[in-house]
Amino acid sequence: MVHGLTPYVPGEQPKLANLVKLNTNENPYGPSPKVIEAVRAEAADTLRLYPDPNSDRLRAGVAAYHGVAFGQVFVGNGSDEVLAHAFMALLKHEQPILFPDISYSFYPVYCGLYEIAHRTIPLTEQFEIRVDDYFVPNGGIIFPNPNAPTGRLLARAEIERLLAGNPDSVVVVDEAYIDFGGESAVPLVARHPQLLVIRTLSKSHALAGLRVGYAIGQPHLIEALVRVKDSFNSYPLDRFAQAGALASIEDHAYFESICAKVVATRTRLVAAMQALGFDVLPSAANFIFARHPAHEGAALAAALRERNIIVRHFRSPERIAPFLRITVGTDAQCDALVGALRALC
Repeated sequence: MVHGLTPYVPGEQPKLANLVKLNTNENPYGPSPKVIEAVRAEAADTLRLYPDPNSDRLRAGVAAYHGVAFGQVFVGNGSDEVLAHAFMALLKHEQPILFPDISYSFYPVYCGLYEIAHRTIPLTEQFEIRVDDYFVPNGGIIFPNPNAPTGRLLARAEIERLLAGNPDSVVVVDEAYIDFGGESAVPLVARHPQLLVIRTLSKSHALAGLRVGYAIGQPHLIEALVRVKDSFNSYPLDRFAQAGALASIEDHAYFESICAKVVATRTRLVAAMQALGFDVLPSAANFIFARHPAHEGAALAAALRERNIIVRHFRSPERIAPFLRITVGTDAQCDALVGALRALC
């Protein structure tokens, strides 16, 4: 079976000097100083002991932050692990699950790994999710919001309309980028028992190196995730990850400040790219998706790499091949990008 799998290919992590790295949507700002303090405090004799297998303090912190009950929170090693558990526990049915044709490319990988039937739903010509297309028989629905790699946002009212039209299907909303410009679907969990919202601290909390993600849903969904977790890895988060994640969630002022910086730089970057003739999709994420009518995406990505600037290019599906996905870095990093593009375009 494994020989037939097509694994997910993550963004490149090149080891080059003086690199402007805008390809993996990492936060350009470091985590809260309180995170560093908390992680350092864990470097003690207690490392000889196993961590809390249930991450109770972290789950309580997440629950308090979102205003939900403790039993509505599940945590794991990054949102990818939480997603993997959701696919196995909640999305394996006779009917195929649905997700956008241009979306997070790990979804079909999970389907292959767990032998889950799936059907992709085309985005519109404007690369938007059209809710009406999901009112068909299905074994579940999953999509990122904002979508990746397009960055386009689905309004919370539209998510609620999708939920109302699919009362018997689990709907998973993957909110890896929601803090950069959208409304979370978490408030909908209280009145929609089929909704699971998955989030990560890698992007907006600048903790990609700690690998912490979580899910929020009604207790029956969380219990299903716990059963899978405890059948696979009963100690998913180490002491450093639990302590650092909790400190980050509790330092809300710092979190808001770095999100605001990213959003402000995104606005500057979009304006500069449009001035160079790029078509830029509306983005609610910490990246933009852009194409130039006179230049191929692959050629631009290669030319930028020669200038030590790394962006993400997807060769398939074919209709996104002209695009570049560009992480919003610091003002200085984005100015370097724009300067290089000005010379190229």
